[in-house]
Amino acid sequence: MSFQAYLDNIAAKTGKSADDLKTLAIGKGLADAKGLAPGVKATAIIDWLKRDFDLGHGHAMSIVAYIKGKRS
Repeated sequence: MSFQAYLDNIAAKTGKSADDLKTLAIGKGLADAKGLAPGVKATAIIDWLKRDFDLGHGHAMSIVAYIKGKRS
């Protein structure tokens, strides 16, 4: 599955785009404009996405990658 397919599936499941989820992560102090917030590990974001949006590990990891700057 391509990276974009992961993002498309996440949007279909949650109703939120990768940008929306990044904005929410920033609001929670988990990320900033550059990527993960200082001192925040990917696990914190993965746990939040699994808990609040019922995402699987692979889909949550794709959002972490997106937050870190991956676009393709």
